[in-house]
Amino acid sequence: MEMKRLLARLFFCLPIALLSVVLCGTAFAGDLEDVKSTGVLRHLGVPYANFVTGSGDGLDTDMMKLFARHLGVKYEYVKTSWEDALSDLTGEGIKGKGNEVPVKKNAPKGDILANGVTILPSREKIVYFSTPTFPTQVWLLTRADSSTQPIKPSDRIEQDILAVKSLLTSRDVKEVLGKRNTCLDPALYDLEGSGANTRIVELDLNELAPALINGESESILLDAPDAIIALEKWTGSLKIIGPISDVQKMGVAFAKTSPELRDEFNSFFDKCIKDGTYRRLVEKYFPSAFVYFPAFFSGMK
Repeated sequence: MEMKRLLARLFFCLPIALLSVVLCGTAFAGDLEDVKSTGVLRHLGVPYANFVTGSGDGLDTDMMKLFARHLGVKYEYVKTSWEDALSDLTGEGIKGKGNEVPVKKNAPKGDILANGVTILPSREKIVYFSTPTFPTQVWLLTRADSSTQPIKPSDRIEQDILAVKSLLTSRDVKEVLGKRNTCLDPALYDLEGSGANTRIVELDLNELAPALINGESESILLDAPDAIIALEKWTGSLKIIGPISDVQKMGVAFAKTSPELRDEFNSFFDKCIKDGTYRRLVEKYFPSAFVYFPAFFSGMK
């Protein structure tokens, strides 16, 4: 009789124990100990500028490989898109405009998202960001032969932005290309309220500059890292009119279930700054960044 009661208790407790394991595994999927136990760091990345080239290298690709080595695990690249990147990281379907973020459950596809992701308030509601890793700013670009001239920079960024917006009624820059679900969404900067005809396109970010050069629009929004690469690649074909946003910062994104992985990366990144590793990588992939954003890099060896 005692044996029957013991077996009955075991069968009753077993489902609860298994449920606890499942729930705990879900809650901490992708955190530091999970990455170490699986032996793989899954790097989610969108091919973009020189952060993730798509050819196995790039600033963020190299950093993630070094971070995986630091953790003592293998590195695995998982390609994603701007539309799906946050969903692939968190396991939640992230859609919506502005700060309205409906969610639905999915399976996370990676542990860490790194491809020059701008830190925005709406994104901070969904993911954790690392220490800022790179500076950025949204610029208005035209073809080099446009009659619209770059603004004369002042010592106040707000004044410079207003100066750029005042040009948006000009025929040479009136139509502006942008991309939804990125920091290049014209709706984020009220460009239509300034008189611009904005047009959302379904192009990859690295296709915006060629579209402008080919005459598909009078102007485009481009963030600084991508613009720096475009200006080097198509020398003499493009020019920067001025800023549409304040200086922003980029970082590495983590699911809110991965605070320890985020903290470990921050410690690793701090070490890379102090020993000169990170500066050498920036010099390799974005040498002009030191000219455009000297304040951000001034403390790096």
